[in-house]
Amino acid sequence: EKEVGMAIHSALVRPLSVAVSALGLLAAAAAVQAVPPGTYGAIQPFATVPATPGFPEGVAVQGNWVYVSGPARFGTAGTGPSAIQVYDRKTAALKATIGVEGEALAFEHALSNLAVDADGRLYALSTQLGLIRFTRQGQQYLQETYGAPLPDLPTCTAGPPPCSPTGIDFPPLPNDLVFDADGYAYVSDSLQATIFRYPPGGGAPAIWFQSPLFAGGGFIPFGPNGLRLDPEREHLYLAVSSAFTNPALGTLYRLPLVDTPTAADLELFHAYTAGEIPDQLAFGAQGELYVSLALTNQISMLAPDGTELTRFASALGDDIPLDNPAGIAFDSRSKSLLVVNHAQLSGDPSHFALLKLYLGDPGDPLEAPDLP
Repeated sequence: EKEVGMAIHSALVRPLSVAVSALGLLAAAAAVQAVPPGTYGAIQPFATVPATPGFPEGVAVQGNWVYVSGPARFGTAGTGPSAIQVYDRKTAALKATIGVEGEALAFEHALSNLAVDADGRLYALSTQLGLIRFTRQGQQYLQETYGAPLPDLPTCTAGPPPCSPTGIDFPPLPNDLVFDADGYAYVSDSLQATIFRYPPGGGAPAIWFQSPLFAGGGFIPFGPNGLRLDPEREHLYLAVSSAFTNPALGTLYRLPLVDTPTAADLELFHAYTAGEIPDQLAFGAQGELYVSLALTNQISMLAPDGTELTRFASALGDDIPLDNPAGIAFDSRSKSLLVVNHAQLSGDPSHFALLKLYLGDPGDPLEAPDLP
């Protein structure tokens, strides 16, 4: 029932969202002149993503490989399995496709974001299966369950904790994933206004932090999305992506990286305006924060104090323009930011791609902890 409701709500907002996305593409492209390849701010295609399952979202860089995951969308009931594409980091050649095993394909199923550990094992968030892990063995990837699925919380208006501080009872929607140095995995739940935390070694997730400020207004309470730790590993930064959030439409917050943060610990870092919608996050080597803006099809660059420094956008006439940019990750070798074109709103399969934004910045290395 809830899955059907989610698909209906998605269908209701899609026509408006497509119009907004198209306007964003035109406005962003019209304001940008083409930048020569290899120069600061140049955006070039890195690799295309197969149309099946399409709608990619997550990206992770590890060793000689770049991983891209999907689909991250509603309306997948009756379609094929979720998958992770494996690209050669140097040549961008598609080397393998990891099909997710064990999904009930007759029901909604999706794969969002990715992380890696010290042994090079790959972790992915599945709406059905929870936190799953892949270990490379020759040319194959062995799949195993690492963490249980997120719990379906009742709203706090219906009963005592554990509950969700949303006004509408929606199921969990795991979105982004980040490890700390001790091996805790933090996961954003976009429909339950909650950040969960898995213990080192996996198992059951626990509520780490919740806030009514994470609950989007309107009829779709879409909230917590991208997560990243700052270079000092003192704070967890998160994007709240709802188009209906009040008072700010698209907000970045930060929380101290402690066991039990309180409501008083929540700090506003940056507020965007209507129609921008921050999605995923990545820190540069000097502490700048890069943010993918899903509806204006731009990459925003923020100073360590939260001030916006600049934005990057595709140029008019680009073969593959930024289209609902989602997952972003630094490739330290090329000193570029890899950007996943989610293209959920346009639905254009020719835009399913991984783009490369040259910044001359190797990025802040993500934590890749030693895990059992």
